[in-house]
Amino acid sequence: MFKKLIILISLFLLSACDDSFNDLHLQALAKVNAGAILIDVRSPAEYASGHLEGAINIPHTQIVQGITNLGVSQNSEIVLYCRSGNRSGQATASLQSAGFKSITNGGGYLSLLAAQQHK
Repeated sequence: MFKKLIILISLFLLSACDDSFNDLHLQALAKVNAGAILIDVRSPAEYASGHLEGAINIPHTQIVQGITNLGVSQNSEIVLYCRSGNRSGQATASLQSAGFKSITNGGGYLSLLAAQQHK
């Protein structure tokens, strides 16, 4: 039983580190290519260690104020990403609650990077 538990945990951890991409990542990149604002909601240190070209860094805890400070319209197309998609999901919800209408959770940085390199 213990071995099965270790195997399941290992598989879960491996899948959490997956840098594969899917259609959602490709769709998010298509929006960016069409002019959407790309926001990296990770910490400044994570952003400094590598980010997508053209991405603006606004940590997820400061997303509404950061977007507002940039003067972004509530109708602007915005794509958010983080390490895994969790923080960008939280930021998406915060922006939607603040009245922003066209927000896309692009998911994780490595997945978007893989999708970008696939093109």
